[in-house]
Amino acid sequence: MSECRCQSVNLTEWAKTQGVHPQTAYRWFREGTLPVPAQRVGSRTILVNVGVNAAPEAIGGLGLYARVSSHDQKDDLERQVARLARWAATAGHRVVRVEAEISSGMNGARSKAKRLLADPAVQAVVVEHKDRLGRMNVELVEAALSATGRRLVVLDDGEVEDDLVQDMVEVLTSFCARLYGRRSAKNRARKALEAAEHG
Repeated sequence: MSECRCQSVNLTEWAKTQGVHPQTAYRWFREGTLPVPAQRVGSRTILVNVGVNAAPEAIGGLGLYARVSSHDQKDDLERQVARLARWAATAGHRVVRVEAEISSGMNGARSKAKRLLADPAVQAVVVEHKDRLGRMNVELVEAALSATGRRLVVLDDGEVEDDLVQDMVEVLTSFCARLYGRRSAKNRARKALEAAEHG
C-alpha cells in the first residue's frame, strides 16, 4: 500500500486555491462537510491536510449547475461553467454532469436544473452562488438533497445583483400583466423599476 504524503495549509489559503470564499470553507468545516481532512490548532487556526494521493471521489460525483436570467448574459453563463469546472479540477473532484441554462431564478420549471437534481450519480450539486439554483426556497432543495445523502456546495455566499434586477422585472411584469394586460406589462414593469431607482 502506498504511503500518503500530506502537507498542511491554513484553511484560508486552501479556500483561495480552490476558488472558495474563506467564510464558505469555514462554514463547511463547522458543519463537518469540508471535502478534505482538517483540524483546529489553537483557538484561531484551522489546518487543512492536503494529501498528494487523496481520492478524487471523496466528495462523490459532482453536478455543476450554472444559470443566468437573460440571453444577453450568455457570456457570463460560459464563464460560470468555466469557473465551476476549474474549481472541481483544482480540488480533484470527479464531475459527472454539467448543466447550464438561461432562465429566471423565480421560474421553478427549469428542465436542466431538474435533470441535474434527478440524476442519482450526482452526489453534490455545485453552484457559484446560491441564487443560481433559485431565488426562493433553496433551503428546501438543500433539505431534500441532504435527506438522500447528497448536498449543495455553494462556492460564494454573495448574490448576483444584475440577475436580481432581471428577476424583479419578471415579477413586476407578471403583476402588471394581471392589471394592464400582457402587451404593455414589460414596459410598465421597467418604468416602475426606473422610477424606484431615481425616486
